[in-house]
Amino acid sequence: MTQTLPAPRFDVLCIGNAIVDVLGRVEDDFIVREGLVKGEMRLVDAGRSAEIYGHLGQVVRMSGGSAGNTAAGVGSLGGTVCYIGKVADDDLGRAYAHDLGHLGIRFATPPLSGGAPTAVCIVLITPDGERTMNTYLGACQSLTTADVEADADAIAGAAITYLEGYLWDPPEAKQAFRRAAEIAHASGRQVAITLSDSFCVDRHRAEFLSLIRTGTVDIVFANEHELKALYETGDIDAAVAALKEDCTIAAVTLGAGGSLALTRDETFHVRAAPVNQVTDLTGAGDLYASGFLYGLARGMPLADCAAIGGLCAAEVITQIGPRPMRSLADLVRQAGYPA
Repeated sequence: MTQTLPAPRFDVLCIGNAIVDVLGRVEDDFIVREGLVKGEMRLVDAGRSAEIYGHLGQVVRMSGGSAGNTAAGVGSLGGTVCYIGKVADDDLGRAYAHDLGHLGIRFATPPLSGGAPTAVCIVLITPDGERTMNTYLGACQSLTTADVEADADAIAGAAITYLEGYLWDPPEAKQAFRRAAEIAHASGRQVAITLSDSFCVDRHRAEFLSLIRTGTVDIVFANEHELKALYETGDIDAAVAALKEDCTIAAVTLGAGGSLALTRDETFHVRAAPVNQVTDLTGAGDLYASGFLYGLARGMPLADCAAIGGLCAAEVITQIGPRPMRSLADLVRQAGYPA
């Protein structure tokens, strides 16, 4: 006899590094002077973070973090969302919690008291819209299994639990990551991971492949660079073929080439949504995941999930910052999809 699952309490539950983004516009020369690699995300200590910040002019500050951005996108689409991530009991941490609450996102992770401050990512945006990120992880590295256990009911009640690949760096967070997947699967729910960036894949390739091949995660999000890094090939077709063998569902973003929605038996190639002006690429992948996850949680066909993801990504790159500034639900409805 097939057991019927209770209706999900949340469409998506996101777990990731809770980071406040500081966004500044710079010229390419600034990247060179600071000894940075354009387009790279690098981890820095508190001193280096303060040094780069001191060399900037006017900046925009907003709550961020990859999975936090995805949570915000799902909320803007009209989905029900929960977020698990660690901030400090400081001004930035309280601002982060306020921002999520304002978006209707449940965020109940207890803040860190007496430890490192809330994480900060300095995002340098060059005229071509490319972003170079310098991240001080601070308090977000202190996420523990206890934080996941405290929200076990929310995980069990979420249609999809979405895990940020960056979270795989701190050992304690890695255990929290695994425990969240166990709770979700024990409740008959799905688990998704984003590979986050190719440098993250290089650090954790074997473990990421194990997560996928053992079924610890059901859904994989990657861009073409991350996917090539995962399978150590320069051939995107070979990487896609390998991913289809390894996982149940995957979404692969191809920039201006659109995206692929994959199962072991099917491949859907969806064109990129048109963009008049690229302002800032920050959050494009995060918001693509928002649209895809929202559609999947609502039972939409995979090609539609990918198309909605593309609409959300196209919208966010026309603005500064990774959080949508207008209703994504309205955007999706205007395109003819249910929201």
